[in-house]
Amino acid sequence: MPKETRPRERLLKFGVGSLTNSELLAVILRTGIKGESVMDLSNHLLKDYSLEGLRGCSLNELKNIRGMGITKAMQILAITELTARQLASCNPIKKVSSSNDIFELFNERLKYEKQEKFYVVCLDGKCRIIKEELVATGILDALVIHPREVFKTAIKEGASTIILVHNHPSGDSLPSVEDLKMIKTLDKCGKTLGIPVLDQIIIGRDNNWSLKDSLKDINI
Repeated sequence: MPKETRPRERLLKFGVGSLTNSELLAVILRTGIKGESVMDLSNHLLKDYSLEGLRGCSLNELKNIRGMGITKAMQILAITELTARQLASCNPIKKVSSSNDIFELFNERLKYEKQEKFYVVCLDGKCRIIKEELVATGILDALVIHPREVFKTAIKEGASTIILVHNHPSGDSLPSVEDLKMIKTLDKCGKTLGIPVLDQIIIGRDNNWSLKDSLKDINI
């Protein structure tokens, strides 16, 4: 490529804001492969996967793409994870007032996950978040949750209530039969322990399901 059209040189001369998505990706990847420049590689990646699609790729998927390898795959994973964390930190949730607060907190983190992840969010008596913890990770739709693991953190942190969150890799946030059984079991355990389950949230692709909202009670 002519020097003046190379992404790194354009960034130095015109600033990062002047670069296209392909050029920004090329700066991250740094090098192409034999017979294919880094810009060609970037264009192919965005055409075949899109920015959102790359966010949802696993390490194994990325490293097996022609021209990628383990190093480039890790670079893409690192930058997409940093972006998700940056978005989540822009509006940190201190006090939970509705199910939408939890959706905003977990949406970017979970909507592209290809495995189910189950979190417990611990709240104090004023509905302020004091701790959030990943309790379990499943393989696609297969996720087994034990009440002991769910409430262990809540007891340790002295939580007054908890909110439970998990995602559906399918993108559909409606609860399955297994979800409803799990909800019933954990709700019963919470009442027994004196740590009520305030809500159960399921994260889809760009939507969520809330037990509270489904019961027409959105005031947390």
